[in-house]
Amino acid sequence: MVSGYRSIEGTEQAVRARLGDLPVRHERMAAVAQLYRAAVAVRQHFENSVLRAAELTWTAFVVLWVVWIRGETETRKVAEEAGISKGTLTGVARTLQGRGLMERNGHPADGRLALLSLTPEGERLMARTFPQFNAEEAFVTDALSDDEALTLADLLRSVVAQVETHGAARRLELLDGEAPRPRRSGRRPKGVPEAGREAVPAHSPQP
Repeated sequence: MVSGYRSIEGTEQAVRARLGDLPVRHERMAAVAQLYRAAVAVRQHFENSVLRAAELTWTAFVVLWVVWIRGETETRKVAEEAGISKGTLTGVARTLQGRGLMERNGHPADGRLALLSLTPEGERLMARTFPQFNAEEAFVTDALSDDEALTLADLLRSVVAQVETHGAARRLELLDGEAPRPRRSGRRPKGVPEAGREAVPAHSPQP
């Protein structure tokens, strides 16, 4: 923990030195940076411990959790509560179905909708796994008192509420009213050569 704290402190000092006199709100930058760092550290810890033992990714566990707590639920509501896209949910649900942990059924009143529910095996897995998951929740917050943990939860709820309530309007403002462009995968488009190299025709003649 000490070495990790020192590396964080050193990074913050380097950021201040690099940005110089730029009008940056350092306190807000530090808050978001540590929020991101904490989220990554916690997720990696869970995926490399209790979730690995259960052969679950973080996202798969969250989907199971939502359906376990709420019972049979519409897919769109599961995606919303899990904080993932419908496309991502489709892939995760298909994997969980293949493992015999989840079922997908049509909605009895609306054929356009689908419902997700846990199988008996899925119920047993969650009943067995969640106490272990909660033990790791206690572990990663062990440096906090119970009151500090509750305060942290309240502060994070405020961050989530800010984004959910005002985020859409803010994004429109930043994008001058335009819809966000589709995300790019980071891969180079086909036919675009690497810098300094000639493009090779997609269908070059064979020797």
